[in-house]
Amino acid sequence: MRELICRRLAGTRPADPTQWRVPGLEGDVPRLLRSLRPGRIVPAAVLIPVVDRADGLGLLLTVRARHLKHHPGQISFPGGRLEAGDPGPEAAALRETEEEIGLTADRIRVAGFLPNYLTITGYSVTPVVAFVDPDAKLQADTTEVAEIFEAPLDYVLDPRNMHRRAKRFMGVKLPYYEIPWGEYNIWGATAAMLVGLRQTLYPEEEQ
Repeated sequence: MRELICRRLAGTRPADPTQWRVPGLEGDVPRLLRSLRPGRIVPAAVLIPVVDRADGLGLLLTVRARHLKHHPGQISFPGGRLEAGDPGPEAAALRETEEEIGLTADRIRVAGFLPNYLTITGYSVTPVVAFVDPDAKLQADTTEVAEIFEAPLDYVLDPRNMHRRAKRFMGVKLPYYEIPWGEYNIWGATAAMLVGLRQTLYPEEEQ
């Protein structure tokens, strides 16, 4: 898996925020999403932190603090919107990762970038895939993060564990994914980005 990630993501670059993919949503994606989201696109980035263990790769995830106004208690990757001082998505993802879970850039090796994911609230999120030192010390910023946990990468990328659901939002039926693991339910944008990672690693499945 480690070699596959390196090979598939080699040479990738962040896409322009106006370009995106939404796994599971067919048809005229831009037209549909324009009817649901604000008119302004907000560039953002997250780190998909792959823990580089010799006996199998893991995936770091966070549980958002339950007092937050937006998406309290949901499972997410560390990340956020690009700030004025960020030269690009990679810098933003690394900065936010250190702020949220104490993982410093010297413990991270970026492998590449996935297509942007557009949220219904207008964020164009660049997923930055990176390998993380398994001995790195983590410290959650409790103002944003309630918990840090690790799941097996091969489990969360197994299509048998990716369950497609649907919900109605402002009168429009939207698909989304759930990836249950133990007591956790990975869903929404986080699950969709993992589906996107699976599609990038195994493009032949899309044929």
